[in-house]
Amino acid sequence: MKYQRTIRFQDTDAAGVVYFANVLAICHEAYEASLAESGIDLRSFFRDPDCAIPIVRASVDFFRPMFCGDVVAVSFKVVELSDSEFEIAYELVAADSNTPTLAKALTRHVGIEPTRRRRQSLPPAMQKWLQSLK
Repeated sequence: MKYQRTIRFQDTDAAGVVYFANVLAICHEAYEASLAESGIDLRSFFRDPDCAIPIVRASVDFFRPMFCGDVVAVSFKVVELSDSEFEIAYELVAADSNTPTLAKALTRHVGIEPTRRRRQSLPPAMQKWLQSLK
């Protein structure tokens, strides 16, 4: 899946480049778009009382600056680590050219039972989503 996004002024810092934490927010937008595209209702997904899927690890590597007005394409690959855990490796590139990678990010997600905060298997909709990306 490819997700396209224009960098907004609010995404940038005082130096005029994308603020580091906002790269993760853009990646999360791509993740949410993919979930919705697969038929998952985001409203109920993020309010599910039986399962939460928090991010337990996140990292970003920057290779080139991104500025307000730039259009970036976000692509990602998902790796299922266990029945309760997966990682998403993101790559951000300029949408309008064949320029090298702008940034790469990684998020690790774990399925938990929200009340007790204990690991549990990912729900069927997430398992289906993971399978659709293989």
